Amino acid sequence: MIHPKFSIRALLNIIRTLDYQMSTFGQPVEAAITSKLQSSLAPSYLKIINESYMHNVSKGAETHFKVIVVTEKFNNLSLIKRHRKINDLLKDELQGGVHALSIVAKTPDQWTNDEIEPSPSCRGGFGK
Repeated sequence: MIHPKFSIRALLNIIRTLDYQMSTFGQPVEAAITSKLQSSLAPSYLKIINESYMHNVSKGAETHFKVIVVTEKFNNLSLIKRHRKINDLLKDELQGGVHALSIVAKTPDQWTNDEIEPSPSCRGGFGK
């Protein structure tokens, strides 16, 4: 039975909030990457993919990422300058536990669809 002080809508909002918080609780690096790119670049499209599972690392690791960033802030910037901007924003993560970062950086005019080539399978590490 629901307490009379709480409406169904209020309870659903609480559950959604807790679900979101719990989903990012176990992935602090992914959450930090998302937060930094969102706040600094105001992307029209942002996707962070944890590709660590494709490598010889422990389950739940946050070591290999692909970021797809589409923003007007990339207008008039060369591809190398876009990559440098993202690398600079994520320098703490790259100096920490992030071992690899694949970057797709496009302007809204360049972003025609969300079809991105999958990353290749891992060919190195201790699991050769």
